[in-house]
Amino acid sequence: MDGNRERSLWRETSPLIETDADLPIDADVVVVGAGLAGAATTLMLSSRGHRVALLEAHRVGARTTGDSTAKLSLLQGTTLSAVLEGSGPATLRAYAQGNEHAQLWLRDRLHGTGAEERRTAYTYATGPEGDEALRRESAACALAGISARLEGPGDIGLPFPVTSSLSLPDQSQLHPMAVLAQLLRDARRHGAAVVENCRLTAVHDEAEGLVIETPRRTMRTRLLILTTGFPALDRNAFFAQLTPSRQFVVSYRLPDGIDPPEGMYLSADPVTRSLRTARGADGETLLLVGGDSYVPGRDPETAERLASIDRWTTETFPGASRTRWWAAQDYRMANGRPFMGRVAGHAGRVLAATGFAKWGMTNAVAAAMALAGHAEDDPPAWAAPFAELSTGRHGAAEMVKANASVAAGLARGWVNPEQSYPDAGDGVRARIRRRGITPVAESQVDGRVCAVSAVCTHLGGIVRWNSAERTWDCPLHGSRFAPDGKVLEGPAQRNLAQKGRSA
Repeated sequence: MDGNRERSLWRETSPLIETDADLPIDADVVVVGAGLAGAATTLMLSSRGHRVALLEAHRVGARTTGDSTAKLSLLQGTTLSAVLEGSGPATLRAYAQGNEHAQLWLRDRLHGTGAEERRTAYTYATGPEGDEALRRESAACALAGISARLEGPGDIGLPFPVTSSLSLPDQSQLHPMAVLAQLLRDARRHGAAVVENCRLTAVHDEAEGLVIETPRRTMRTRLLILTTGFPALDRNAFFAQLTPSRQFVVSYRLPDGIDPPEGMYLSADPVTRSLRTARGADGETLLLVGGDSYVPGRDPETAERLASIDRWTTETFPGASRTRWWAAQDYRMANGRPFMGRVAGHAGRVLAATGFAKWGMTNAVAAAMALAGHAEDDPPAWAAPFAELSTGRHGAAEMVKANASVAAGLARGWVNPEQSYPDAGDGVRARIRRRGITPVAESQVDGRVCAVSAVCTHLGGIVRWNSAERTWDCPLHGSRFAPDGKVLEGPAQRNLAQKGRSA
């Protein structure tokens, strides 16, 4: 039972991605997580002669990559100014350099595949708060060596006035599943194994490497690389440093006479909006709209958040009709920069990447470059700041703030776990009620009645109902579960315990 009511446009129009039925007995490197970071890492290392096995707990591209807005851009909203504020100019320049190398590497491999379209990227504002954010971002771009152009009010191809904008030509919008298909086709040609529905369950040290446990078999490897959104092994207590963020993405068909905007757009206003075009299953041009992110499990009515995107789009593009919707989840490190390096323990044989903060098309490939370099003890020079977990003063303040919210959410959940959620009007019901000591999450979806423990299997938070996606989401660190308790994503590695049928 999948949590999303709709598959993303990318997964609906995905080319065939061939995988392997059998898990090898051993490999030089095991990569876990078949999103863009995992696929790129697998290709880089297999093309250099390493025997690589890529393991995916679900399907290739089943989570963040396959649900992304998929912009391969060096203009990244207000990200550069956030990196500058949190880590300083040297790290900012390293971040930009890594992203530039990543963009070039991926474009080289996508040439002629049809998976990439060049566009001008815009970050825009519609009011004073956004204008100030753009001024800071423009200064950060200049320090980073990115030649974005800052302008005042003017026409940037949107059907409403903007008060200022940053623009950067020759950026890319991608079909992320087509990207994965191309990279994994090349990796398998170099001898890599790609195995779906194979979850990492445990890792043990031995004299010359690691023992990897999965439901299929035990295998041995010299090195383990974790490229899941949230690291599948959390020896570095990433849960205390990562803040999850989730947003809806909606595709629309525009009526005759209304042309979609030609660029890629992201607002710098308090309520963000992301826009780009994409091809539907029949080749028609669709408008994609996303934004207004939230922390999973902390929004009391996610269906209303989805409805607000509909209202904004139909007001902005009269006659627009929704064709499908989906959602994507990502994570941000407290220090504002991604992590790409070795994790604690296991004699340095485990590497991980996380914290791409919604810019995974560039950061995932940059992480693959860094991880492949670390695997061969020769990481790129620009990667050094991203192998460190130090938070700095700004990051420490962010981590304290985030963990205070987590602690408060944990306490509230246990003090008052019982919740009753409004009937969605289509036979969907959900509630949390006590059965003895343990709160039980009960749901009825599409005629199926389920009752599972309401206690998240990560750190014991009380899950909350996601009315739009019909999932149980933990407000602590973003773990998400299907109505039947199956873990979907986040730091949780175990399903919610079954509690029989609800009454």
